[in-house]
Amino acid sequence: MRPAISRLLTGASAFLALAAVAPAAHATEGYFSNGVGARGKALAGAGAADGRDATAINVNPASIATLEDSEIAIAVSLFNPNRDFTVTGDPGFLPAGNTESNVDIFPIPNLALAYKLGGNGTLGFSLSGNGGLNTNYSAVANPACGTMPLPAPDGIFCGGEAGVNMMQAFFAAAYAHDFGAVRVGVSPIFAVQRFRGRGVAAFGGFSADPANLSDNGHDISTGFGARVGIEVEPVDGFRIGGAYQTKFAMSEFDDYAGLFADQGDFDIPSTWQVGVAADVTPQFTVMADYRRINYSEAGSVGNSSRIMAPFGSSGGPGFGWDDVDAYKIAAEYRASDTLALRAGYAHNSQPISGDDVTINVLAPGVIQDHFTAGASFGFGSGAAFELALMYAPDESVSGIEVSPLGPNPGRTVEIEMNQLELTLGLKFKL
Repeated sequence: MRPAISRLLTGASAFLALAAVAPAAHATEGYFSNGVGARGKALAGAGAADGRDATAINVNPASIATLEDSEIAIAVSLFNPNRDFTVTGDPGFLPAGNTESNVDIFPIPNLALAYKLGGNGTLGFSLSGNGGLNTNYSAVANPACGTMPLPAPDGIFCGGEAGVNMMQAFFAAAYAHDFGAVRVGVSPIFAVQRFRGRGVAAFGGFSADPANLSDNGHDISTGFGARVGIEVEPVDGFRIGGAYQTKFAMSEFDDYAGLFADQGDFDIPSTWQVGVAADVTPQFTVMADYRRINYSEAGSVGNSSRIMAPFGSSGGPGFGWDDVDAYKIAAEYRASDTLALRAGYAHNSQPISGDDVTINVLAPGVIQDHFTAGASFGFGSGAAFELALMYAPDESVSGIEVSPLGPNPGRTVEIEMNQLELTLGLKFKL
């Protein structure tokens, strides 16, 4: 192994350790991240037909075949999701007025490596956060908690401190081959999920397994999947790309078998993304992508929260999320060998309907628009510093409250979120 690679991978091992314990709170396109790495985030996740760096593994593994040199890319995003809910109307179960989730900054690391082989082949490796969600509500005063026998005298669901912490991390290998006008890539992926839920024990009477409903600490789930991709360049300067990521059959969250449908099942749904890229000039490239996330494939996410069956049962209630369609446009201007400027915009359909707002107080993934920008600054020999900024403006969904006693049509719940994110990265040619 080359000494430079050995040194970089040794340093990356510490980075991997950080990634293994870092919390996640993506909540962008549903709960999936809308981009990976400094370049991907600056382009709002576009790039199925324009990879240009090692992080392309996470969108279309075929794209790493176009790299001229081996490289390693490291990035950390500082993610700020501001989430809250507001309750108005008749007396009911949730606390009246505005309640905010109170943990607001999350570090999200990413590592990608591409290594050029002889014979037009490229090997790759990536550690990335696929997605996640976090809410953390204090044990706020709630007058409803004293009106019936409930687990705690306070908290949004009368269970004291409440919220969820969901993290999904992907460990991906990849191989891509350049056949000239056609590049193909395949990426087997090992996925790890970590989940903790708190403060929902009041729903124990509506759970198939009340002992495994709430406040059982962190549980781990693992599984395997794959991503395959192709990139075609029918004429110089114009490319068409597409990738499909399989559904992941994950092991169950046994400690939350009374919360998630099908005895703690929380599979990762399939996705696919297609895009085009055109080099308007040798320095200026524009991109347009479409992405589909099939949340309906995972019952714990896609099943309606109003299904008349116990939580945790086969085919039982979920969070009621719809499949997501995301549309992305982006541009990159490579002003010189050491300076690149990037910008992007993404819009996705709303995964949450008004019928499911009460349960989604725990998972308010309502964001629909992402505005992004970034740059890359070269220094030294084959090194670059990168940054990206993302702003997701305020979005909300409203509906009637649904308590353990049933729907409360005279009471309205509005869940709301906006986001800011700063990504800093380093890239090295090997």
